[in-house]
Amino acid sequence: MFLAERPRPSVLESRIALAELINYDVHCQLCSAGRNAYGDLSVTGKPISPGRPPLIRQTNAEILLRLLREAGPCSKADLVRASGLSAPSVTNVIGTLTSAGLVEMLGEGDSTGGRPPDILSFNAHRGCIAGVEITRDAIRMMLADLNGDEFTQSDIAIRKSRSTPAEICRQIGEELLRLLRGRKLARNRLLRLTVGVPAIVNVDEGTVLAFTALRDWRNVPLGSMLSRELHCAVLIDNDTNLAAAGELHSGAAKGEENFVFITIGEGVGAGIFLNGSIYRGSQWSAGEIGYLRVPSISREHPAIHKYGELETALSTSGILKAWHSNLSNSKVHQDIKSVSDVWDLAAAGSARAKRILQQRATILADVILDLALVLNPNLILLGGEVGNHPVLLNKVNQLLEGSEFAIVRVAPGALGTSAVLRGAISIAVEPAILSLLRSAGRQPI
Repeated sequence: MFLAERPRPSVLESRIALAELINYDVHCQLCSAGRNAYGDLSVTGKPISPGRPPLIRQTNAEILLRLLREAGPCSKADLVRASGLSAPSVTNVIGTLTSAGLVEMLGEGDSTGGRPPDILSFNAHRGCIAGVEITRDAIRMMLADLNGDEFTQSDIAIRKSRSTPAEICRQIGEELLRLLRGRKLARNRLLRLTVGVPAIVNVDEGTVLAFTALRDWRNVPLGSMLSRELHCAVLIDNDTNLAAAGELHSGAAKGEENFVFITIGEGVGAGIFLNGSIYRGSQWSAGEIGYLRVPSISREHPAIHKYGELETALSTSGILKAWHSNLSNSKVHQDIKSVSDVWDLAAAGSARAKRILQQRATILADVILDLALVLNPNLILLGGEVGNHPVLLNKVNQLLEGSEFAIVRVAPGALGTSAVLRGAISIAVEPAILSLLRSAGRQPI
């Protein structure tokens, strides 16, 4: 007996099937969830009264907008089938979302015998979001639409004479306004800004507790300062946390719930994701592994305004210092200026470079094993100028071979120097859209 060949689903049918899965997921999450600082859904202890009309309208709007975002352009009839909502409810909600600029008409679709349906789409250009990374030497910025797709990027150098918090805020404000003008976007189209700083940050208050590399950066209310400057919602976070979020959203950690992203460059830090959420600790210092103890190095207590012992050993300056110390008068290899040069020499057989590589890889392997024993993640990613080099990665993996439990996969990050900005943009998308939904929800649906 032969079974008739099942016809292949159309693109639209495939989108509806995906939409049905999304709809189920949204319903499950919205029933018992709130949103954290990243805009992620998270369980809350406060019960939600499902029968209240404003909540029902808001939930319906979230469901339909999520369907349009994930499944792509479709008709009202498609949304009725995928959402399980009534046709009048879908029509009313779509009308309000269209008036709010969140939904746009793309034109008529294919007719099945009657009047051709209007095809609807999420309007990702209704507003924009921005990501900013502040380093010791530069400010990097990215402007993106509400899908997280990049509009433009910009880098500006930081002069030491203009590195106070007020000066940095002014430069960020001026440059973002310039980028908006370049895209012919009004100032009020900027809905949300996420800023990454290489410092301990109180995310709830938007306060930078300490930023050692720049002047006067202690207990700085950076969030409120930038909010006043740009008149939009602002989130401040540690740069490594944002880099980890970037790797989770579109990099090497995609699909992972438990992983650690370790960045090694001018400093050393870790972004820790547990059960799909960033872990910051009770005093915001989770992941500050630069302060871990290292054998045979100073036993000073960690100080927030100083570099830690692990940073002294693994950072760019620490490794270059080790290379140049006691170097013979020979001019061979005197022109080494980056850690990548040292690692390349190690790969080429330089005994001195191989010795430094062995020492640093051993320290890093010990740190990774300790993290694996405490957290038991599925993946540890390495990034930064020092950490992302394949020679160091291969040596670390060799040293970790033979562990019988707490086995962890160690791999390079995929986003390189764009990780912080990509993470900043990725976590701004949902809160920005929710803010527009709340505004639309004040209108009758």
